[in-house]
Amino acid sequence: MAEQSNPNFAIQRIYIKDISFESPETPKIFKEEWAPEVSLDLQTKTQVLESGVHEVILDLRATAKQKDKVAFLIEVQQAGIFTVQGFEEDQQKQILGSMCPSILYPFAREVIASLVMNGGFPPLLLAPVNFDAIYAQHLKHEAEQKVKENA
Repeated sequence: MAEQSNPNFAIQRIYIKDISFESPETPKIFKEEWAPEVSLDLQTKTQVLESGVHEVILDLRATAKQKDKVAFLIEVQQAGIFTVQGFEEDQQKQILGSMCPSILYPFAREVIASLVMNGGFPPLLLAPVNFDAIYAQHLKHEAEQKVKENA
């Protein structure tokens, strides 16, 4: 059981862990009218580095397709090291599963926007993400899985 007397949350470091940009159809794609379909997939991973210190990785994959061709594909792993001590287990899980990704996302969004523009494409402005809702959906899915396992 975690001590409640001195909860401590701190950002130790934010960094890019991995990055990739591919544009397989350049330069031909620049001649087409720009009306892409953009998809964004994201996942989070967490690992304990030492007692009370965690690495959280926000893994994003943005794909822009122009008709049936991939205009660009970007993969970014934006990571951070966070101190999370003195919280109840449920609070700690929410901090790591929702709050930390919310902190990392603006950094990843800026990296993606910069890569897209440096790749010669119009700016890609990714919409905000509600990590609280994603975390709640994750908890619901876990609860449903437990029910299925116990049935």
